[in-house]
Amino acid sequence: MQRKELARLIPAALVLMAPAAGHAAGFQLLEQNASGLGNAYAGSAAVADNASTIYFNPAGMTELRERELSVGISAVRPAFKFDNDGSSGTGFLQGDTKDAGSWAYLPNGYLSWALNRDVYVGVGLGAPFGLMTEYDDDWVGAAHSIKFDIKTYNINPSIAWRVNEVVSIGGGLNWQRMEAEYERAAAVISPALAATHAILEADSDAWGWNIGALFKLSDATRLGVSYRSSIEHKLKGDLKVKGPAAGATAALTTGKAEAKVELPDTLIISLAHRLDSRWELLGDVSWTGWSKIKEVDIVRTSGALAGATVQTLETEFRDTWRLAIGANYQLNDAWKLKFGIAYDQTPVKDKERRLVSLPDNDRTWFTVGGQWKATQASTVDLGLAYLYVPKTKIDNNQTADGRGRVTGDYDSSVWIVGAQYSLAF
Repeated sequence: MQRKELARLIPAALVLMAPAAGHAAGFQLLEQNASGLGNAYAGSAAVADNASTIYFNPAGMTELRERELSVGISAVRPAFKFDNDGSSGTGFLQGDTKDAGSWAYLPNGYLSWALNRDVYVGVGLGAPFGLMTEYDDDWVGAAHSIKFDIKTYNINPSIAWRVNEVVSIGGGLNWQRMEAEYERAAAVISPALAATHAILEADSDAWGWNIGALFKLSDATRLGVSYRSSIEHKLKGDLKVKGPAAGATAALTTGKAEAKVELPDTLIISLAHRLDSRWELLGDVSWTGWSKIKEVDIVRTSGALAGATVQTLETEFRDTWRLAIGANYQLNDAWKLKFGIAYDQTPVKDKERRLVSLPDNDRTWFTVGGQWKATQASTVDLGLAYLYVPKTKIDNNQTADGRGRVTGDYDSSVWIVGAQYSLAF
């Protein structure tokens, strides 16, 4: 086999834009607190009832007490069950696959501090993008993906200023680390290559920013607006191979590679309105700029192909909208009940551009939750969400690159359970 053909069969850099399935559309993670989970994150930029407002709208810190701490965790279980329907050109990869989803645990933490009556500072820690898909080694689409694991870690120092009794503004910086691991069968054209795995491990550190404003339209109504910038990562990593053909291909397929990936920006407009002493209504409209991810050039930075573009991945993502409505009911002095529903668009345009590592589709959120006020200074939030995903078709043809054509349907869904503890001190 010629050198250029061997190199083309190693799609190691595909991982950098073949993200694992997230729980908002695409691979975005909304699970930045549990207090909003019960409302399907409706009103996220307007509620400001604990320190996690740092993520959704830093201006909301001006509604908090002198010092507040909030810590939480969400357990997420996506299911991606593939039903083969005529996949072709997959050669020596003909196996069935199990559920490609698995449990993931997303921690978060926030601290806000009033410097005086009108100025607050804070910091938040969370994971705004990520999670994982993992298939059997010999499944029919193994040359597209066997495992993809993407993680982000975000640290968000913030400041808020109460301009007057109606308007507050806030902003912050975001230091973000991105880590990716990708594994797939090298090719489908021989038993040795089908059993040989190409692996990439890559990471990047980058900076972004966010701003927000909170408007107290009346004693009963608040409007929140927030924006988080896109963050451009330059992922750098190591390519390697393992398996029967590893020795023959290592000189051409191991080394260094890099790719630029711009994670999308987001805009949120939220409304919270108290009807009476017991009922509160919440609403949310959010936009995510996924269309920034059109194609990614993967460039080798060492070895025989240094400086060459190994592959261009054309995702052609589209911008998406998310709509959410929710309600809170104050049952008694100690307990508040929460309800929500949301519709979330996918950035994937069609079945031909759907990736097995991102079998994403539109989804509808159904959520419930509760908040227990344990003391005057402490609260516990619990939330449960079920995400309904309609049958998801895929017809991704990569036969020309030695990976075959994966055709079929995904039966998908997501369960999320969250808990959070908040303390004023």
